[in-house]
Amino acid sequence: MTDKVSAVELLEGAQMIGAEAARGQAIELTCDVELEGPATGVASARLVATAHGIYEARINGCPVSDAVLSPGWTAYEWRLPVQECDVTELVRAGGRAAQISVVLGNGWWRGALGFDRMKIDYGEDIGFVGALEIVYADGSRQVARTAADGSTKAYATPAVENSLYNGETIDARIAPRSEQLTVREVALDHSTLYVQAMPPVRRVETLRPVRIWTSPSGKTLVDFGQNIAGWTRVHVSGPAGAEVVVRHAEVLENDELGVRPLREAKATDTFILSGGDDVFEPTMTFHGFRYAEVTGWPGELNADAIEGIAVSSDLARTGWFTCSNDDVNKLVSNTLWSQRDNFVSIPTDCPQRDERMGWTGDIAVFAPTAAFQYDCAAFLGDWMQTLMAETAHNELGCVPLVAPDVVKYSDHFWKTVGELALWGDACCWVPWTLWQAYGDVDALAAQYPAMGMHLRAVEERLSPSGLWDTGMQLGDWLDPAAPPEAPMDGKTDKYLIAQACLCRSSWIAAEAAHILGKTDDEAHWRELVDRSRAAFREAYVRDGGRLASDAVAAYALALHVGLFEPDEVQPAADRLAELVRESGYTVSTGFAGTPYVTWALSENGHVEEAYRLLLEDECPSWLYPVRMGATTTWERWDSMLPDGSINPGDMTSFNHYALGAVCDWIYQVIGGISAAEPGYARVRIAPRPGEGITWARCAYESVQGRIEVFWRCENGRFDLECTVPEGVSADVELPDGTVCAIAGGTHRFGCAA
Repeated sequence: MTDKVSAVELLEGAQMIGAEAARGQAIELTCDVELEGPATGVASARLVATAHGIYEARINGCPVSDAVLSPGWTAYEWRLPVQECDVTELVRAGGRAAQISVVLGNGWWRGALGFDRMKIDYGEDIGFVGALEIVYADGSRQVARTAADGSTKAYATPAVENSLYNGETIDARIAPRSEQLTVREVALDHSTLYVQAMPPVRRVETLRPVRIWTSPSGKTLVDFGQNIAGWTRVHVSGPAGAEVVVRHAEVLENDELGVRPLREAKATDTFILSGGDDVFEPTMTFHGFRYAEVTGWPGELNADAIEGIAVSSDLARTGWFTCSNDDVNKLVSNTLWSQRDNFVSIPTDCPQRDERMGWTGDIAVFAPTAAFQYDCAAFLGDWMQTLMAETAHNELGCVPLVAPDVVKYSDHFWKTVGELALWGDACCWVPWTLWQAYGDVDALAAQYPAMGMHLRAVEERLSPSGLWDTGMQLGDWLDPAAPPEAPMDGKTDKYLIAQACLCRSSWIAAEAAHILGKTDDEAHWRELVDRSRAAFREAYVRDGGRLASDAVAAYALALHVGLFEPDEVQPAADRLAELVRESGYTVSTGFAGTPYVTWALSENGHVEEAYRLLLEDECPSWLYPVRMGATTTWERWDSMLPDGSINPGDMTSFNHYALGAVCDWIYQVIGGISAAEPGYARVRIAPRPGEGITWARCAYESVQGRIEVFWRCENGRFDLECTVPEGVSADVELPDGTVCAIAGGTHRFGCAA
């Protein structure tokens, strides 16, 4: 039997094909492949394919997979993932021929992407490339590849408009394959192809309406009860030509659909009825929404006629947490949903407005939480390769703010910004998170070059003193003290934040170099650690552990990164706790400080202050959105104001995961589970109880196996039960300071609370 070739090799010689059609028109490509042997003799068959745009393939009328929005978004200039599907049963069912059909839409390739009217496309033409390989029981092999040679026909589909931001228009009156189009070859650089490793985007949940009612303006509104990324599926009967319009948004304002945060995105699907029983599902777009406004519905809309379809890259769930405080449970649930909604092919900032980009700063701080909640090894590993490709080709020689980077094709201000702390640090922080979570040395080696890309760019920008005190910085982005129109203008010195981030990233690079045996690199990065730390201390540390920028984010970062001398740590932590108390335990941090403030408190004698900060529900706080009915994490602490109005800032999302980074602390400190060694080769069990939570249950499906912790505080006693995988050792630390080493299995402990 012929040795199996890779999916990429199978596409050698295949042409990418498209058709002459209007920009908004989704097209169908069809081809009949005559089998060279009997269908009963088919031993195996596979379809390998990808596209400029997004595609859905069928063989003999049946979908080849349950994936949607394939091949997703990447740095198309250098990386285009190829999907492979086992279609053996579909080919066998077709008898003497395999009838292949592919529906092709714009997707991200021709998506008019960006914000502030960037409207960036990767190319003018969408196209599909594929190959069907059939292997027969006698060892013979048949391969059919796409070609603009007359073997493929093209047709207009009922999807007459399709746009990720604006939505989809489907005209059910258009008969299948009634309008033939001209097929033509589309340019493809075969060197960009690689085999997709990450899970595809799929429908992950179906939601039914929890309420349908009429708004004050007379509009029919639907509440699905949960903010999702996806679309609605409707079942409707009515007169031919009647239009049902579904508009989507995350929130209500003044009892009407709150569409202002969508900015330029229309987020509207239009369904034109055939006159019979129609089912519409607009899979060539997606929206971020909890609410839908439905107009033109014939008769009364009932809950059986409309569904919310949530889509996400289909990652395996790995982390679970619940406790005695329902508000904290809801915070965790909101963070889980925001990760699902924003892990659609890449880690995005939001799924609803005219943006939906892979902002590097967001995932830099959220990665530890993400890797606990879901298996992110392949997903973030692939995104790191995209980030590295974009960085290697960046005109300014720096890490871009977004990956994939479409901003580079605009004349927008953000294109000129240059290297930024926190955002550029994704090159170091994300790989380090993946190393800690999965312990995969090959993955670390593959991602290690990104660390040098970032740090070498920063080194060029350092002043002679070793300070990163030049150029623009975004600082503690979305500090609640910053005005709505200027989210970078927080309380904390921007360059202090940059220097602290540099210290952390250079330390990570040194550790990674040590693990990988890169001796010269390690020496260089160690020297950068020492120089950067000394420069930080000289510029920002005052007597008694005070900082020149006397703000919560400054102390949180400096303490967590280890920038104080031993005799300064406690005074600095005490000052942090004092600032937290002075704020009434409301949050005083943005993107830079939020992931680390509870850590800086709990690791330095202020567990109760950390709990008080977590459990506050006045604005700004983590639980304020919960009190306001949020089902996902907000971009701003006050995305919705206490009076129910939407924040007046132009940049306001209700589905951003970054501020949910506190869940990493929840899982490790309240839940008690952390990796003592990379990949959980050794486990640390160290729950720290605090006032406001009387019990907690946490579980993590590590690469070693399942880890579980349950603890309860009752009548002055602390009781702990923990389970560790067989073959794995763990260190158990009780609240009274007792430390025990255990092997795999279930163990129980108790002490005075």
